[in-house]
Amino acid sequence: MIAQVFGAAFGLLAVVFGAFGAHALKRRFTDEQLQSFETGVKYQMYHAIVLIVVGQLCEETATFYQAFTVLFIVGTFLFSFSIYGLCLSAAFGNKLRFLGPVTPLGGLLLVGGWMLLLYQFVMAL
Repeated sequence: MIAQVFGAAFGLLAVVFGAFGAHALKRRFTDEQLQSFETGVKYQMYHAIVLIVVGQLCEETATFYQAFTVLFIVGTFLFSFSIYGLCLSAAFGNKLRFLGPVTPLGGLLLVGGWMLLLYQFVMAL
């Protein structure tokens, strides 16, 4: 259930942030910032969908489910939200540089979640 809750919340926020970026921030962002912001939104939505689907198909008590859920929730938060923070802070004149190393850490957690998902599928063959 926790995967579906976070998946739905991430999906909702991805739509809100995507619209916000495309309309409210379009004039404020450079092309590079807009592209980075959109990358954060896309990755957030991809992982929202995966959390909902796999969360629906798996037993909540399974170790796989718990590990997968944590990796994708924390990874999505670190990856996408650090991109949002970097873009917004740069657009408003005070770039939060400490967020730079957070993005790849989030990406690494997402890769770990995908590796775990692949492992689970291969073991089910």
